[in-house]
Amino acid sequence: MSSSHLVPADDEVADFSSSPLLAKYPRHNMQEGAVIKVGVLGATGTVGQRFITLLVDHPWFVLHALGASPRSAGKPYASAVNWKQANRLPPAARDMLVNECKPEFFADCAVIFSGLDADVAGEIEAAFRAADLAVFSNAKNYRRDPLVPLIVPYVNPSHLAIVPHQQSAHAPPLKKGFIVTNANCSTTGCVIPLAALEKAFGPLESLLVTTMQAISGAGYPGVPSLDIMDNIVPFISGEEEKMEWETLKILGGVVKNDEGAPTFDMHARSPLRVSASCNRVPVIDGHTACVSVRFARRPPPSPQQVREALIAFTCDAQTLGCPSAPLHVISVHEEPDRPQPRLDRYYQDGAGVAVGRVRQCQVLDIKFVVLANNVSIGAATSSIINAELAVLKGVVPS
Repeated sequence: MSSSHLVPADDEVADFSSSPLLAKYPRHNMQEGAVIKVGVLGATGTVGQRFITLLVDHPWFVLHALGASPRSAGKPYASAVNWKQANRLPPAARDMLVNECKPEFFADCAVIFSGLDADVAGEIEAAFRAADLAVFSNAKNYRRDPLVPLIVPYVNPSHLAIVPHQQSAHAPPLKKGFIVTNANCSTTGCVIPLAALEKAFGPLESLLVTTMQAISGAGYPGVPSLDIMDNIVPFISGEEEKMEWETLKILGGVVKNDEGAPTFDMHARSPLRVSASCNRVPVIDGHTACVSVRFARRPPPSPQQVREALIAFTCDAQTLGCPSAPLHVISVHEEPDRPQPRLDRYYQDGAGVAVGRVRQCQVLDIKFVVLANNVSIGAATSSIINAELAVLKGVVPS
């Protein structure tokens, strides 16, 4: 056992194909050598750049088309982008021509990844869906839509079941087009351990969360330096509300309404109260949250039982063989001062979450600290794994 966390060290988990999980499940149902053409909208932005770094070496998805604003259209990607990633701009994307974000330039793509800003995403993503294209969006515009699944890939891929209803309800009905959203970056990091706890111990009753969110969550150029250096900003517009209602949609189920159509139950079968406080802190990448929970079950689990449940948590993305899934969804740290963004945000390429300081709460039941890489699992990585799951579940034809 590692002295730093309760999972094997990095060099022991690099090859997910050797996981004992996959001894019982097929790796994937993709034919050998088969590829799926994909496009990226908002390709020059922060999230778009992260999409490109993750897609250029993807075993299934082949980067086929890039979209950005009209001022970037017609330029090679290297000329259009202000590259801000730590790694070099991938050669495979450098000379690709950037198109406007119009469906006709993406007609050959089976999957569209959207890293668009919310102020333009709504209309553009709707146009792509209407053109019968499958859109996996990082934007907030359709998260509240009663026909659009809001999916954290390790938690609620079962919500893909609403996609056929979304397609049939569209006018005219769609054969292949739909929109799937991933959650707000701060919500994503929190709901993963929450889902593990509900899976092991039953429903949660109350949740208090205080976030310390990295400046990259504000995009580029983000928060002005004179506002964030030597400072904490105790307000992020709309963030607390998003965490409070997104958690309910994600952890809730899909049920039939009075007309027999599928709908999201918002955790109504066991009401969950959520209170969030969100702060911007001078960290580049990695959102940290302090979480306290109360369980409906009495007596509640002990801190040790919680640690064991977090370590043991597995999900469909692993068992079905999604190539972007981490070996360990949740890494549990033993030290009293971990996780920390600078030390832990890039473990497993930021595709998992890290939890530490699991202990008894004197007000609720259990409290802990969770860290998630907001530009990886909190953004582009979630969209990509959502698309992988949709391929494996037949929602997107392979």
